[in-house]
Amino acid sequence: MKWLVIALAVLLFLLMIVLATRLTIYLSYDHVQDNDHLKLELRAWFGLFRYKLKIPLIKIDENSPTIVLKQEKQMGHQKKPSKEETKQYSAEDLLNIFKDIKEILTHVIGLHKIIRKLLKKITIKEFEWFTVAGIGDAAYTGMLIGALWAVKGSIVGVISLNMKLKVMPKINITPNFQRAYSQTTLRCMFQFRIGHAMLAGIKLVKYWKGGKPKFRSKALSVFSGDKTKSV
Repeated sequence: MKWLVIALAVLLFLLMIVLATRLTIYLSYDHVQDNDHLKLELRAWFGLFRYKLKIPLIKIDENSPTIVLKQEKQMGHQKKPSKEETKQYSAEDLLNIFKDIKEILTHVIGLHKIIRKLLKKITIKEFEWFTVAGIGDAAYTGMLIGALWAVKGSIVGVISLNMKLKVMPKINITPNFQRAYSQTTLRCMFQFRIGHAMLAGIKLVKYWKGGKPKFRSKALSVFSGDKTKSV
């Protein structure tokens, strides 16, 4: 009985540590013409836990209407990626993702309140977004730059309204009047406690209505309970 109490106390202590752990996420995205690089890095416990996900190649397949993603995963302080894989996503896959989002919106009561409360717990500690764009025509380039400023201003406004923005966002758009050109650099660092994310997940399950979900995308189909048969 004594050892059982000690074991439960240790498990409870570890659970409290996990719930109170602050997870830091670094997001880096670079786009230059047809080259796209996306990098996500998760850190916790002062860097003792690290997980890196690199997507160095995002392109449209020339032989089929699909998007090709090349991913590299790295755990801890490894010098080389632990796993590399290439995935293809068709228009049907993207459509299924939107249908799954609609499924969640339909079945979860007060989903916007759950998301809003979670966003309020997220702290933005770094936000930089620089863009160079041009169409080749000075007049149309000026119109494009104005539209981009409006989009960026709206996004920063939404972030500042729903999250804890601790730094002044650094945003800039440089026009290129000589030729058609597109380049974007985005750097963002944000933090939240794992306990807040787990609480949001529990609320999603608690306020679910309407029976089992019917997810269509590969990422969420495992939760639907559907069994597919192959011919």
